[in-house]
Amino acid sequence: MSSTTPLGAVWRGALSGAAGTAAMDLFLYGRHRLQGGGQDLISWEFGGPSEWDEVSAPAQVGRRLFEGYTQRPLPERRARLTNNVMHWGYGIAWGTLFGIIAGSLPKARAGAGPLFGAAVWGSGYVLLPVAGLYKPIWKYRPAELAPDLAAHLIYGAATALCFRASRASGS
Repeated sequence: MSSTTPLGAVWRGALSGAAGTAAMDLFLYGRHRLQGGGQDLISWEFGGPSEWDEVSAPAQVGRRLFEGYTQRPLPERRARLTNNVMHWGYGIAWGTLFGIIAGSLPKARAGAGPLFGAAVWGSGYVLLPVAGLYKPIWKYRPAELAPDLAAHLIYGAATALCFRASRASGS
């Protein structure tokens, strides 16, 4: 493996986080299709509801950040866009952190990717209840938590594989 500069670790981590987010979304889209959903991938990823009551926690966090910073309401027509920006931004940011940590280690650790994905998943169940966007984790049934955990394990594994491949290639 080639050595990784700090800047290289940041860039490779960000790109790996984007790849991990794409892998996670492909998994979630596959689940959508298996459950009878008929949308094509692009419509599923970028379409959908654009009402604040219908979008997920990432959009709610983005809305709070925007409205807190600008002191003006974010229009409802921006709900879906906000969800996508926050979801992809979160995945890339976590990937950047992974790159910094993994780039600092002399060699890749087996299982680091899924462990990383589980940590990202768990962080949501720590931070989002404090924000009033999720219930505490113990109030969910395992069957409710498992699909989200599986998606995050895929995110972590794909992020780590992409980072390892980019580090090995030296690109």
